[in-house]
Amino acid sequence: MKAALPLALLLLAACGPRIQAPRPIMSNGATLRSTTDQTVARARIEGEAEQERIAMERAATAGTALATCGPALCDAISRGQLAIGMSEAQVLAATRTTTDAWNLRGTGRTRVMSAQANAGTGPSDAVAEIAYIAMQDGRVRSYTYREPQGFRTVATPGDATEAARAASQADAMLREGDAFALRGDFVGALDRYDRADVLRPNDGQTSLRIARTLD
Repeated sequence: MKAALPLALLLLAACGPRIQAPRPIMSNGATLRSTTDQTVARARIEGEAEQERIAMERAATAGTALATCGPALCDAISRGQLAIGMSEAQVLAATRTTTDAWNLRGTGRTRVMSAQANAGTGPSDAVAEIAYIAMQDGRVRSYTYREPQGFRTVATPGDATEAARAASQADAMLREGDAFALRGDFVGALDRYDRADVLRPNDGQTSLRIARTLD
């Protein structure tokens, strides 16, 4: 019986789990790099690659735009300003954007370019943020700005002048002033009329409104 006991213990040991000594996964003194650092580094590399892609696309678009524009449109592109008659490539060059910034709708002869819905602030030129651009036969027929006073559409070269812009803003100030006057807020109305007078001096309608408000 005593001789059988050591044999039984040996059999139990052979059937039991074998525990191996752990092996080091890192050398002594080595530092495990943070996964956050790796994520940041990867994001930086991807961001730099995307910026390079955008820069190359803009350069190619600008080359095409300048190779096909006349003196007036080339001058507008260099100022970073939209103009009637521009092609799509010239629009991109003038606004310093790529096709990624725009949503293109329509087919055939008529198309509309507007800001991407998820883009936040829309594309802009040297004047203001652009709400949308109407294209006809591949050329800009009109374009609409989103300005503090509201929307302003440029449909002719004359609409793009500083005088035309000031007149449009003055009209917007008059409308705001009229709205204040209807509510009985004559201080607010006079403020808007005065602004309109600065934008478009010596205008009869503006002067009349100011006089009525002061009575």
